[in-house]
Amino acid sequence: MEPLRLPGTLDSLAPIGAYVLEAASQAGLERKIAYRLRLAVDEIATNAVVHGYDTVGEEGDLVISSEIEDGVLTIILEDSGPAYDPFDTPSPDDLDAPLDDRDIGGLGVFLAIQGVDEYRYEWVNEKNHNIFIMKNSDLKAT
Repeated sequence: MEPLRLPGTLDSLAPIGAYVLEAASQAGLERKIAYRLRLAVDEIATNAVVHGYDTVGEEGDLVISSEIEDGVLTIILEDSGPAYDPFDTPSPDDLDAPLDDRDIGGLGVFLAIQGVDEYRYEWVNEKNHNIFIMKNSDLKAT
């Protein structure tokens, strides 16, 4: 699929989600896996818009691209907001605590990273590159 460039606004989340689902369909991913991927990309894209652009008063684009090779779908989400490595967000250590006793924040990023087969982050040419990798379930079973 051709890369998709959209303004870094919340209105772009629906087309990004549609792009991810179409790429997943082309890769032959099961629906459940495709929706996990969509959720992960949506969480990181939302953070890029809200925390990367809106909070700092900047504007920019979101660029999403995909690659399918040997039953593996790779989605790359790029933004030009401030550098933000999701691995720098500590994993919640209070998941077993009652909701009222949990710290706020970090859970969405944690779930996004846990929801894909592999997640990578790169800061390249002053852009955040969030890389999501999902394998075709037929390959996962082998």
